[in-house]
Amino acid sequence: MISYLIIDDEHIAHDIIKGYCKMLPNLKFKADCYDAIEAIDYLNKHDVDLIFLDLNMPKLKGFEFLKTLASPPKVIVTTAYSEFAIEGYELNVVDYLLKPFSFERFLSAINKVTSSNSSKIKKENNVNLKSEEKYIFLKQNNSHIQVDLDSILFIEASGNYTKVMTIKEIITIREKISNTIQLLSETEFIQVHKSFAVAKKHINSIEGNRIYIENYIVPIGKLYKTNINQLFK
Repeated sequence: MISYLIIDDEHIAHDIIKGYCKMLPNLKFKADCYDAIEAIDYLNKHDVDLIFLDLNMPKLKGFEFLKTLASPPKVIVTTAYSEFAIEGYELNVVDYLLKPFSFERFLSAINKVTSSNSSKIKKENNVNLKSEEKYIFLKQNNSHIQVDLDSILFIEASGNYTKVMTIKEIITIREKISNTIQLLSETEFIQVHKSFAVAKKHINSIEGNRIYIENYIVPIGKLYKTNINQLFK
């Protein structure tokens, strides 16, 4: 479960974000703050995993507030001003949402938070992730499908689409494979071909230039043999 705090001086912005968050089961609302001073007071007493941060606020601007935090949580900037995007990424902001933003764009930002959480916890603690933290939402046609990361066998490029092969089904999304790979943990998935990335845990065997996963055969590209060699170390 990802707990979140909203910092924005506009009430309608709070309503929009909370409305989007209610559509996702892994997000837990903690508090509304309407300026940075109020947020600082709240964060001195409570912990949160994620902040939705507006930039143009009274008393203390968004990035000025962010610089005051010694160990800031994940931050998604929500603003009407695009000119501050570069500074935001320098402060390790997860994503930068320009108002007004759609639910699809919002979901993309949340997937980045979920993906980075999975990777960070795996690397730093070397423990199994909680099941509620190991999933992403994928858009197929007009539906948003919740997919358990453990169920993904491999992904395959198909033009401007990507096929996500899971244990139970095949999900086709309108997204390039390079963008889809960014949603997956680099400790659990490996790209083996310009058109394929596989889940390490589901590899049954590797023979020559082929990877066997359940009933599927995935080719190994010449440029990706180095990645395969890393599995044997």
